[in-house]
Amino acid sequence: MKENDSYSSVFADNLEQIQHRIQSACDLADRSHDEVSLLAVSKTKPIEYIEQFYALGQQQFGENYLQEALLKIAEFSEPALQWHYIGAIQSNKTRPIAEHFDWVHTVSSLKVAKRLNSQRPDKASPLNVLIQVNIDREESKSGVLEEDTAALVEAAREMSQLNLRGLMVIPKKQTNLDSTRDSFARTRQLQQSLADQYSLAHFNQLSMGMSEDLELAITEGATIIRIGSALFGPRDS
Repeated sequence: MKENDSYSSVFADNLEQIQHRIQSACDLADRSHDEVSLLAVSKTKPIEYIEQFYALGQQQFGENYLQEALLKIAEFSEPALQWHYIGAIQSNKTRPIAEHFDWVHTVSSLKVAKRLNSQRPDKASPLNVLIQVNIDREESKSGVLEEDTAALVEAAREMSQLNLRGLMVIPKKQTNLDSTRDSFARTRQLQQSLADQYSLAHFNQLSMGMSEDLELAITEGATIIRIGSALFGPRDS
């Protein structure tokens, strides 16, 4: 119990610090605090940590590793809790993703989109989907190239079990903050252009920004900030 109390105190402090940074960044950008959601990236962390953050009011959790995530989802299910899949998607893993998650941030091919759509249970609400864009054209990163994004959006918007919500990006690591800002800005411009081109009223989400660059991301329009170690502590191997 004492150990749990100790963790709870640390987690409460961490959560408060991140929320304060988000609120301050929104104030500086003249944006409403309600426009930005905090996604707690809970990969490799035990279910007890998720339970403690949920008790503190955190309701959105992101997982990268499917088998680990499925165990957590089976063990801890609350009506208000939303599970986001933010890892790479292999074609043979789309069914459990479609069946168990509320959001998917990493759709970057028509094949994966089709599989998620066909495998989403009829009784479930449409799966909230973000298109992952490889905005800086890095060979080591997943994501659709900027010039190919429109074709994927055009096809996926016709899929009844997918709810296209916006874009996700992981910019190239830069020592120059202006370069990172430019990557975020180009992603926002692409999202706005696609929403207008295809008249997508709910295509208004930008999953971008982590602990080291959340202020830049919010300035450039981020609506979902992905935070892991700054909340939970160093990543477990």
